[in-house]
Amino acid sequence: MSGKSTSAASSSVAPATSTTTPTTAGSTPVAAGPTPPPSRRSPEGVLARVLRAPASSVVLATLLLTGAIGLAHPNFLHPNQLLDILQASTYVGLIAGGMSYLVAMREIDLSVGSQFGLCLISTGLLISNGVNSWVAAVIGVGIGALLGLVNATIVAYVRIPTIVATLATLSVFRGLAIALTGGQQVVNLPVENSFFTVLGGKIWDIPVSVIVLLLVAIPLGVVLHHTPFGYRVLAIGSNPEAAAFAGISITRVRMQVLVLVGVLAGIGGCLGLAYFTSGDPTIGTGFELQAIAAAVIGGTPLRGGTATIIGAIVGAILLNVVASGLTYFSIPANWSAFATGLVILIAVGIDSLVRRRREASQLAATAL
Repeated sequence: MSGKSTSAASSSVAPATSTTTPTTAGSTPVAAGPTPPPSRRSPEGVLARVLRAPASSVVLATLLLTGAIGLAHPNFLHPNQLLDILQASTYVGLIAGGMSYLVAMREIDLSVGSQFGLCLISTGLLISNGVNSWVAAVIGVGIGALLGLVNATIVAYVRIPTIVATLATLSVFRGLAIALTGGQQVVNLPVENSFFTVLGGKIWDIPVSVIVLLLVAIPLGVVLHHTPFGYRVLAIGSNPEAAAFAGISITRVRMQVLVLVGVLAGIGGCLGLAYFTSGDPTIGTGFELQAIAAAVIGGTPLRGGTATIIGAIVGAILLNVVASGLTYFSIPANWSAFATGLVILIAVGIDSLVRRRREASQLAATAL
């Protein structure tokens, strides 16, 4: 009887011990622990880090929208069509890169579209008056820096908000471009000159302006996230009072960023002149709103403190995908502004939702 009792007892214990890992004789059983999180270097870990990147959502949205339009209209996915979209995104993309710096500081420049137009017109007028095209381009970029310095000086010494100062210079710069040309286009430029054939041409079927955009975007991102200047920009946006207490000159950094935005507008103006081979004094109208939208859609929140240059550029591409897609569905171009505004609302709404969920999860983790 005792042997049967022992056997029964052993059989009743067996299920409880089956959850332990096999052991050798004389060793202590070890219970199986929870599955460890994926390594940062594993494919799962890399994928998780990519999806958490600030620009991941806008990149995914751009790819999905492009694919969706391509399913309905396969011609939309033709390489030439995609390159045209990239080409059209260059100018707003350049400005959006600089706008990301400003938005990260809780600032907005409303005059960037007018700066772009005035730089383009100024460069065209210089060329039409016999100045070497490349020298004129350098002067055009310098004019952009000067326009940014004008904004910076007004903000620093008149002591008015950046958005108010640039709202005024938006009209001043645009009016100056119209006055310089008498409201007429700048035409009859020497399009056979190397300035037009190089900057307005292609390398391996890729527009040179797209290559310039990438070459500018890389140092912009590096400076923002890996240099003391970039740290100061983000610190001011995160907490201006704390940044000032730490000895950061908010006025000086703001002036430097406004000049940077002017330089980028000047570069964009020169690229635009080389591509279009003519200058319209009204060109660039609305670029300021598109640049702000691209920066916000790309993952640079208006609350400041963080920014992503790549996201801003992809945001500009997304806006052009929307505008180009409308034509494939025979929707009038007048609806492009409506579609752009809708995209901004959706992007900002999703960003707000994700931020609230992240903050809620952080509070829950802190409470535990």
